[in-house]
Parts: sequence; structure tokens; C-alpha cells
Amino acid sequence: MNALTLANVTKQFGGKKILQGVDLAVPAGSIYGFVGENGAGKTTTLKILLGLLAADSGSVSLFQNPVTFGQVLPEKVGYLPDVPSFYPYMRAGEYLHYAGKIAGLSREQIKTRSEAVLAQVGLTGVNKRIGNYSRGMKQRLGLAQALLNEPELLICDEPTSALDPLGRKAFLEIFQSLKGQTTILFSTHLLTDVEAICDDVAILHQGKIALAGSLSELKNTHGHYVYELHFPKAQDSQRLMELLQKDNWAVTEERQVLHVTVADYQKDGQHLLQLITEAKLMPERFELVKPSLEEVFLKVVQG
Repeated sequence: MNALTLANVTKQFGGKKILQGVDLAVPAGSIYGFVGENGAGKTTTLKILLGLLAADSGSVSLFQNPVTFGQVLPEKVGYLPDVPSFYPYMRAGEYLHYAGKIAGLSREQIKTRSEAVLAQVGLTGVNKRIGNYSRGMKQRLGLAQALLNEPELLICDEPTSALDPLGRKAFLEIFQSLKGQTTILFSTHLLTDVEAICDDVAILHQGKIALAGSLSELKNTHGHYVYELHFPKAQDSQRLMELLQKDNWAVTEERQVLHVTVADYQKDGQHLLQLITEAKLMPERFELVKPSLEEVFLKVVQG
């Protein structure tokens, strides 16, 4: 079952086409990365998903129930915007009590859930006013509010983009801890974050989903395995390169480092090692570089 589905969704502003037939299906229970260049339309897509913006055409559904602009969402959904807003004079508990009342939670539910989510995001015992929070703390409180009603779907817009490395690491660990409890869709341009925690990914480019699927399949299908070999002597590097070119290997050289692109990293790696041994060469470094999401992403956006 899919947690959310978009079918042929379009949107334009002032005659400029932002979304041009977006199709997307996010499996329930997954952590799904939604990536694209800045201005690609990621935030527009999320707002349409949330019923905050009307699509020009196409359909959107959450857990097989249609989403209509301006109407209450059919399922429990949590949303963390890229820059969450708060009342600066409030404290975390006060803000969550206020948010819980809006969400229709009982007093007891608010108390229980507030304690749980504040512990989950690492804000237990923080008693200062929100106006004195750091950016990272505000982001954590925004996530706590998004989790308050135990959402079946959590949508996050660039949740880690403004955080320092430690803050990003902590946030990703929180997402990992939620795996299996809820479906998470988060947009980002930080591809390493997607690789760290996501099961699946979609790449939005020029208003359409250019690629979508499991992270591992996309990397294996659209990326390349490359062996990097460094030789201390330039003549050794040149000698191996000549041998490889003679056998039609895909090889390039940069600063005495050979980059050998292979189709089957196990079979070709053994063959490569055999060639090196027979030539009586001794590389200082012999390393396999696996396909990355960055490689796949650049392949899409750069053509």
C-alpha cells in the first residue's frame, strides 16, 4: 500500500510551468527522499500534498483517500516546514499544549504526547522561552510538534539544511528511530542525508520525476563502479594505463591515479588484479569507489 500518490500533477505560476505531470508513489512505512535542484518545485509539490495549494490538474491521495485543496487531510499527517514559526514568548510545553488543542487532542493526550516527543527530539527539561532557542533547537521543536498527533505520514521540507554537522547527525538519528512507526517523506538537496537513511528516492527535474525507485537500485542501474589505483611512480601508472587501453578498458588518469570504470566490480576486479600481478606492478592504493546518489543526480540534471 502507498502512503501517498500523485498522478500527473501540474502547477504553474504566472504562466511559468513549475510542475509538469508529476507522478509519485511513496510506499507506506518507508523513509523516502525527495531531491532536486533549488527551485525545482519540491516545496510546491509538498504544499499540494498537504492541501495548502491547489494543483492545476492531476490527483493526490493519502492512503488511497483524495486530498482536496483547503480541506482537512484524510489521514493524520505531520508537517515540518523548512523554517518553522513559533510564538517566541512561549516555552516548549506551552507551545505543544497549544498545538495539541488545535489538533483536537485531549488534555491527557497532550500531556502524554508532549513528554514523549520532547524526549524523542532531545528537549526534555529545556525551560527557556522559544525566542532564546538556537536554530537547531527550533528545528527540533518543530519536529516535536509534527510528531505530536502520532502521524501516519511525516512530511519534512529541507529539515537539515540549516543545521551544523552535529545537528544534522542528530536529526537523521531521530528519523532512523521513527522507521517502522510512520512513513517519512523529506525533501532536501543534501544528497548524503538521503544516502544515510532513505529506502527510496525520487529526483525532481524540470517539473517532472526524472527517476524514482529504491536507492540501491537507482545507484546500481544509473551509477558506476570505479577502481582507483595510485602508483608512487608515474611510469608505473603509465604502464598499467597502456595495458588497460590495449584491452579496451574504460580508464582515465589524473595525478598518477588511474580511474577504471567497470561493469561487474567482482569479476572485473579480479581480472584487474591479475593484470597488475602479471605486470609486476605494486599500487600504493587499490580502492573500489561505489556508485553514489550524487553521481546519479548529476547524470540526471546535467544530461
